[in-house]
Amino acid sequence: MIKAFAAAFRTPDLRNKLLFTMFIMVLYRLGSFIPSPFVSLSNVRQCVATQGGSNDLVSMMNLFSGGAMLQLSIFALGIMPYITASIIVQLLRVVIPRFQELHKEGQTGQAKLTEYTRYLTIGLALLQSSVVVSTANYTIFGGCQLDVIPDATWWTYTLTILAMTAGTGLIMWMAELITERGVGNGMSILIFTGICAGFPGLMGGILQTHGWGTVILVTAVFLLITLVVTFVEQSQRRIPVQYAKRVIGRRTYGGSTTYLPIKVNMANVIPVIFASSILMLPTMIATFGNPESGWVQWIQRNFSQSGWAYILTYALLTFFFTFFYTSIAFDTEEVADNMKRYGGFIPGVRAGRPTAEYLHFVSNRLTWVGATYLTIVALIPILLFSALGIQRSGFGGTSIMILVGVGLQTVKDINAQLQQRHYEGFLSGNNARK
Repeated sequence: MIKAFAAAFRTPDLRNKLLFTMFIMVLYRLGSFIPSPFVSLSNVRQCVATQGGSNDLVSMMNLFSGGAMLQLSIFALGIMPYITASIIVQLLRVVIPRFQELHKEGQTGQAKLTEYTRYLTIGLALLQSSVVVSTANYTIFGGCQLDVIPDATWWTYTLTILAMTAGTGLIMWMAELITERGVGNGMSILIFTGICAGFPGLMGGILQTHGWGTVILVTAVFLLITLVVTFVEQSQRRIPVQYAKRVIGRRTYGGSTTYLPIKVNMANVIPVIFASSILMLPTMIATFGNPESGWVQWIQRNFSQSGWAYILTYALLTFFFTFFYTSIAFDTEEVADNMKRYGGFIPGVRAGRPTAEYLHFVSNRLTWVGATYLTIVALIPILLFSALGIQRSGFGGTSIMILVGVGLQTVKDINAQLQQRHYEGFLSGNNARK
């Protein structure tokens, strides 16, 4: 990885892309410290010091936003509305035939889907910012007695909501700029930036409350999880595919043998995010109830992160969403049709429906392994932090998977661009000698 970055900085064009990406990352971090209009920063800091971040859903959103949520900054929502909109648009391909047709149209259809994603992102940002501003004292700061917006009128609420929505639109624009002019996927890079920004604070808090021994133990477990995630995320099942020879005019096409890579974890971290979001809903609903009510106490007792109901439901939801999302992301019938269209077939398997059934069988077996892996990686930090009495602050197995996945993908993109420039330089040198 270090060699790849060193070689990239020696290449002028790639160095400019890396510097542009870092510049956007710095702007993203600066925006996390700019408070929204009419928000009392002193009151917010006092609420954070006393009762802030007690809600698990808020902790997760605060982690992805790089701490901007607990500061009610203009980037308080972070990249989460954009992620949610992207997932919703992808899932709507199963429900709305028009979306599926756009997906098959190639670059033109993808541009239209991206436009729908942008509109949906602004709508979700408007909805989420309205909820955050109107219920900040109850949901984010757990019943803080201080008003985070002292001048609470419809006009101040409206301007604060618009400022947070505009901040989300700006983040979306910056993410797309990184994708077009920088290195890697812009959305993933900004998530990576937010998680890395919260990691030193988490380790500093553990050091103050539990000492160096706990810090070393937590670091060792995180490194072990990182090794496992790195190994599994690069693991894949390679299915051999052979293409028949086709004679067009005087030329012969095809006749090559390649393979179809199927990852062990095709769903990435989406199932864990879905499961976490759903499990946070009961806790969020309980904050609006009477603390002395039986149902509120039952939810707080059983759906805390150390409760048996939370852990069991978390594991079951992770398994379910892994199979559900994999069936959407990897359409075996579409893959089989494309192979048949271009004269490809799996040795020993007939083209068409038998190929789709074979791919479905293989993907299901791999999904069992991937779902087990996701569940174990997601539950280990929860069990570890609960045993040590550490407040998670949203950091866990999901964060590690995101960090490792984004890091691996970014290094692959850099290596691919380095190889492209290496070949161009080699060819240009041969032409110069000629």
